[in-house]
Amino acid sequence: MAHVGKRVVKGREGIDRIKLYKIDEAVKLVKERANAKFDETVEIAMNLGVDPKHADQMVRGVVNLPNGTGRVLRVAVFARGAKAEEAKAAGADIVGAEDLVASVQGGTIDFDRCIATPDMMPLVGRLGKVLGPRGLMPNPKVGTVTMDVKSAVAASKGGAVEFRVEKAGIIQGSVGKTSFGDDQLVENIKAFVDAVAKAKPQGAKGTYIQRVALSSTMGPGVKVDPATVAAAG
Repeated sequence: MAHVGKRVVKGREGIDRIKLYKIDEAVKLVKERANAKFDETVEIAMNLGVDPKHADQMVRGVVNLPNGTGRVLRVAVFARGAKAEEAKAAGADIVGAEDLVASVQGGTIDFDRCIATPDMMPLVGRLGKVLGPRGLMPNPKVGTVTMDVKSAVAASKGGAVEFRVEKAGIIQGSVGKTSFGDDQLVENIKAFVDAVAKAKPQGAKGTYIQRVALSSTMGPGVKVDPATVAAAG
């Protein structure tokens, strides 16, 4: 039997592991149990009624959290000429073309989000095996392959969060920090769930959003009543 640490045991105290809590109650429980020496991230996990192995049941998208993520992201942009200058002016941390491709191929990935102009994709496509597994490959479906690099950089810096369903039909994402106000976290969580709801694929059958849970980086999970967060189904 796996050993359960004192921190985990203490964190679980006062949480009914079967009960579905209202979103505001769940946020309070998560924040109260965030006792690490750093500002813990609040994570959301959603179990969806989809089978991602089928193309018509894939769920993917991006959501702009109204109160940001609380995290400073490093953004890389693959672009040339005027678009490269536009990216730099917008606050991109790394901008390049062939030189940036070579750097990534050499093992240097010093960024959290990756954007590319459409004309750069033949080059960037060579990095699929490197960027893909890390969830960094630019994709037009989530707005990271675009000519509007200014807006894409601003969104990435301001709280844009990508989401993608995993093999078991689960979506996970960060929705803020435990230092955020309760209302800020509730707003972010509702925005995240709403975006996932709107991304419901045509092939989904039955109940789409089945389970929702919140936790902090070091804290226990708290089950949430989906009806208190799912404004769009």
